[in-house]
Amino acid sequence: MPTLLLIRHGRSTANTAGVLAGRTPGVTLDERGLAQALALPGRLAGVGLAAAVSSPLERCRETLAPLLAARPELPSYEDERITECDYGQWSGRKLAELSDEPLMATVQAHPCAAVFPGGESMRAMQARAVEAVRDWNTRIAAEHGEDAVYAMCTHGDIVKAVVADALGMHLDLFQRLAADPASVTAVRYTPLRPFLLRLGDTGDLASLAGPPPPVPAAQAPARVQDAEVGGGAGAP
Repeated sequence: MPTLLLIRHGRSTANTAGVLAGRTPGVTLDERGLAQALALPGRLAGVGLAAAVSSPLERCRETLAPLLAARPELPSYEDERITECDYGQWSGRKLAELSDEPLMATVQAHPCAAVFPGGESMRAMQARAVEAVRDWNTRIAAEHGEDAVYAMCTHGDIVKAVVADALGMHLDLFQRLAADPASVTAVRYTPLRPFLLRLGDTGDLASLAGPPPPVPAAQAPARVQDAEVGGGAGAP
């Protein structure tokens, strides 16, 4: 099954203002975020991509724009299922103000029970995002083969929710994960289980190019979906 590169959008004007943007229109990348987007094609140089999928929000489309310009042949799509969580009445408010809301304690310690006023639950957010990933895995594998790699530009909570699912981690634990702006998280899916290859990587990604590297027969797991006991030797 394919390898998914989850790209969090570059730093936005809401990030620097300390605002929970949610789906508020007009939130764009700030100067640093634009620089992060411009660096993305170089970071992914040598990594063959079958497709790029984006949240419809502007900050994600801006993040992918330099990559798509550098690879005009790369098919690109939008999927509303990987858009930002609907924070409802919390959208557009200062995070410093929200820290005093009783619901914030639930968001931090028991997100499975969190439902944003006028918005959606964190359970619903995870369900739609994971459904999108599974659907795209099937499509990419059918159209480009089991070793294909594709990118998905989305939002921090979406990245963390998808990773939690890949790790078999309860949603209540997903706040233990982190994904900085413009970071890349890589998950390789197999018929038996996903493998987390990168989490919040902000550096070079050349080692993700192509299919998983071969390992000596003496070190190889019995099946491609089996974990390497002891951790394996890594990329050559």
